[in-house]
Amino acid sequence: MTDKTTIATPITLPCGAVLKNRIVKAAMTEGLGDPQNRATESHQRLYKRWAEGGAGMLLTGNVQVDRRYMERPGNVAIDGPQSNEAIAALRSFAQAGTVNNTHLWMQISHAGRQTPISVSKEPLAPSDIPLDMPGAQFGKPRAMTGAEIEDVIVRFAHTATIARDVGFTGVQIHGAHGYLISEFLSPDVNTRTDEWGGSLENRARLLLEVVRAVRKAVGPDFPVSVKLNSADFQRGGFSHMDAIRVASWLNAEGLDLLEVSGGTYEQPRLVGFDDMTLHPEKSETRKESTIAREAYFLEYAKDIRAATTMPLMVTGGFRSLDGMNAALGSGTMDVVGMGRPMCVDPSAPARLLSGAVRDVPAYEKKLQIGPGILGPSSRFNLIKALNGWGQQGWFCLQILRMGAGQDPDKKMGVFKAFRDYAKNEAKTAAALVR
Repeated sequence: MTDKTTIATPITLPCGAVLKNRIVKAAMTEGLGDPQNRATESHQRLYKRWAEGGAGMLLTGNVQVDRRYMERPGNVAIDGPQSNEAIAALRSFAQAGTVNNTHLWMQISHAGRQTPISVSKEPLAPSDIPLDMPGAQFGKPRAMTGAEIEDVIVRFAHTATIARDVGFTGVQIHGAHGYLISEFLSPDVNTRTDEWGGSLENRARLLLEVVRAVRKAVGPDFPVSVKLNSADFQRGGFSHMDAIRVASWLNAEGLDLLEVSGGTYEQPRLVGFDDMTLHPEKSETRKESTIAREAYFLEYAKDIRAATTMPLMVTGGFRSLDGMNAALGSGTMDVVGMGRPMCVDPSAPARLLSGAVRDVPAYEKKLQIGPGILGPSSRFNLIKALNGWGQQGWFCLQILRMGAGQDPDKKMGVFKAFRDYAKNEAKTAAALVR
């Protein structure tokens, strides 16, 4: 790659697949599954609209390998034999998302201890260490048995096989953001003393075994990627040096694309927020230069690039055409991930590619509350929580609107989004077929 590489430059992946340009719609949870966790017509409407928007590739939100342990009640889940109806719905999903010569990759995941209590009161995790977060959103996890870990590997391979068979053009294994594979990588969450814990080699065993099982299942010419944290940003957690070593091991596995991200529910750097825990003193502090940078994981990607040759994707904060092209031209990364802007302007990639716009708005909504209204500050900042999860809800509701065939509502307030999103999740959970 040279300084002439831009977002419009096609890329050929190691497996031979070609992306028509360097913009990827990053994975964002949709919550559009039916009560049986099957794909729906809403997925078709949403992904057809995104595919027509010009991106070279679309990544789906979490598709779960085990419907007992999902990221949210409205996830699509593929576990075990699929009914004819479920397969037909997935085929229609794939057809809609691959129009306009667009790649559609399925992100496959297991939520681990970040399974909400509305889905499971006792989620699975490498160890029985609960999330350090306020409220009763998540149950205390149960440490997995060796047989359950082996079962998870089989489940990832099965889900990837279904994805390939119904027409998705690639898969991404979710190894970041505090979900199950990420939990195994993190020494503060994985305190096992068997072959799945302890050394980094053991903690990375689940990820590497999943990658190998998926590759064996889908074959050499089908794209296989991984989403990996650059760091957990938690003292005693998965470090940046750990990430570099794991990335080098993934490089040796012939991975087609590595997405560099970061954070967990406790440290949601993936959406631009810092500590959300009850014990913020355990959080690692980011440099101001990192916070101010347009793409806030780019400096971490530089170190991973130095240790690998596989294509790299960076998601988080890209907003300008100049910033995207500069990052691509530098050789630090190969693909630009774009998330939140596409919740508001699904045609943003085409508009950037054509030169119609040179930047896309961030649409970062925040509550405006005067001092003293809530009284003395507590250890856990309520306003920070409302802003963090309210913003998340705001973008999720835009996705729901597009799935329903509506346009995004840019005027929606963040408090209304927080309230309406919570109501929608409760309604979806109540309808869930157990």
